[in-house]
Amino acid sequence: MNAPEPANHRVWDGLRIDGARLWQSLMELARIGATEKGGVCRLALTDLDRQGRDLVVGWARAAGLAVTVDRIGNVFMRRAGRNPELAPVMTGSHIDTQPTGGKFDGNYGVLAGLEVVRTLNDHGIVTEAPLEVAFWTNEEGSRFVPVMMGSGVFAGAFSLEHAYAARDAQGKSVAEELARIDYIGTEEPGRHPVGAYFETHIEQGPVLEDHDTTIGIVEAVLGIRWYDCTVSGMEAHAGPTPMALRRDALQVAAPLMQEVVAIAKRYPPHGRGTVGMVQVHPNSRNVIPGRVKFSIDLRNVSNELLDQMDADVRAYARRLAEESGLAIELEEVSHFSAQPFHAECVAAVGRAASKLGYSSMPAVSGAGHDAVYVARLAPAGMIFIPCKDGISHNEIEDAQPEHISAGCNVLLHAMLERAGVVS
Repeated sequence: MNAPEPANHRVWDGLRIDGARLWQSLMELARIGATEKGGVCRLALTDLDRQGRDLVVGWARAAGLAVTVDRIGNVFMRRAGRNPELAPVMTGSHIDTQPTGGKFDGNYGVLAGLEVVRTLNDHGIVTEAPLEVAFWTNEEGSRFVPVMMGSGVFAGAFSLEHAYAARDAQGKSVAEELARIDYIGTEEPGRHPVGAYFETHIEQGPVLEDHDTTIGIVEAVLGIRWYDCTVSGMEAHAGPTPMALRRDALQVAAPLMQEVVAIAKRYPPHGRGTVGMVQVHPNSRNVIPGRVKFSIDLRNVSNELLDQMDADVRAYARRLAEESGLAIELEEVSHFSAQPFHAECVAAVGRAASKLGYSSMPAVSGAGHDAVYVARLAPAGMIFIPCKDGISHNEIEDAQPEHISAGCNVLLHAMLERAGVVS
């Protein structure tokens, strides 16, 4: 959708959201599933999730929004525009959390959208295109996999039937739990039009805080390649076996683990390389390791760079296998393509930050978000704000009220630019 021409910038240039009201909404939602350490545990499709959904939907209806629910439980809350034929300018995120989650991850994006609507209502501002606030089902994936389930079904990344069949650790299915909490809608996922999509989020990383910068203008989400690597040697007694005659799997695995980090450093500034899981067999102090299995996580901002990193790690593994005589198996187990955001949406975020006088910088997301899937269907962009020490998915997750307000103000102006202001 091409952005409608704004009618009168003087109507909205000085417009700001009510930061205290947004903060209060975040704190009220955080009471549902509150933990003793100050975090939130509100897993997808639980009774607590239903309570959170009901609270947000109630707020939306009180703000005059029309509510639609699709068959995977995604919720869309619409504020009418002058031209109902235009696809809505949408914002949103999720309200499910990790088991030891915080108050802001996902929740901020939803309630920032609601605050945009409340602010427009307060000032009687009419937009040309409709505006919508969405929250997506099971973004976290902490109870059901795949992650980003609702937006993934919406974008056609996987089928509704596949999502319905997913079960939690107790054997309860997504279909059963959606029905139980009464959030199976009638709309077919993906049939809901989207003119443009913006998502506000805490950064979940330390970069903005490290640069003392308020707004991250998110240009892309990093692509991800996950591998399982297995090095096979031979167990033997640590005492009688001379060093030259050993087939020590750990001593071959170790340089490959170090190479993962070295590869990431060769592809700056967004290269990432991590070994997060290591299993040593037989894991005995006086036995030479006969097998080592470990994870490899590679990330970068484009699929082309990821391809180069993939080629590098495979080439090094082959060379190491030839030199050591040990078998090295490298299996790719997951692959998420990099997702650049739409240039016009990225620019709208930058213009809003500049107009409002906030410090800003380009940013990338190393974590997945619902915006990744929505970006396959419509122009999309993201707005980051700092979070304390870069920590998220943790009960101590925190953000400053002034940053919460700043991100929402940027969202407000980016959405208005895209939707067009009538009066």
